[in-house]
Amino acid sequence: MSTKKLVIVGVLLLLFQAFSFMVGGLIAPSPTTAVHYLAAKCVDTAKSHQSNKWFMPWGPNQCEKIGTFEEAMAKKIEANNIVFSVHVPLPNKEMSPWFQFMLVILHLVIMSFHISLDGSLVTVDVGLAYRDDMMSEWTEMAHSLEQRKLNCKFGTTKTYENEGRYYECDLLPFMELGSVAHKYYLLNIRLPVHERKKINVGIGEIMDIRLVGIHQNGGFTKVWFAMKTFLTPAYSSS
Repeated sequence: MSTKKLVIVGVLLLLFQAFSFMVGGLIAPSPTTAVHYLAAKCVDTAKSHQSNKWFMPWGPNQCEKIGTFEEAMAKKIEANNIVFSVHVPLPNKEMSPWFQFMLVILHLVIMSFHISLDGSLVTVDVGLAYRDDMMSEWTEMAHSLEQRKLNCKFGTTKTYENEGRYYECDLLPFMELGSVAHKYYLLNIRLPVHERKKINVGIGEIMDIRLVGIHQNGGFTKVWFAMKTFLTPAYSSS
């Protein structure tokens, strides 16, 4: 190949590269999106917990909920009968296979005063289900009993004036899906308490469970796929 043709090919490749940077910077959306969820506190009134029963936080078939644990104590509801429920995505939205993956981070909101939580183990009983329309039944996708180590600090001096403040706890890795094949997902989370086996004993008062769902943006995936489709043959032919 002559020098002139090599220069032309080099210029074309630089133009393709500049075009790719412009598309990535001006057209493509951000690569990922983080969505925050607050788990609803559902009450399991059954005497024996059924593994095939799913608790919805909202909608026509939503569960019986409580607002605070003070309300649970007033109604004599035990901790083992509380199910933290999270629906992914938020109402009036759908997940898509274009999202590629979904990573979920766990944030425990803990209020305590007299104990140290650094290094304590929390046990979570997690069920994951899916469906592809709002009227069908939930299908179990996974169920697991997991342990996570807490790393929590009390951000101020432990005086009676500061009693009732929350701990500052590190975010915990929770779960990851390698593909997002369904439109709707439901997480049911229990914090089983067993004093004799020392399960979830001495971990403070867990007031809320928050989750952060991270997935790849569908628009970014489409732009990325289009760029690979059009540019790969150009680079291969050169």
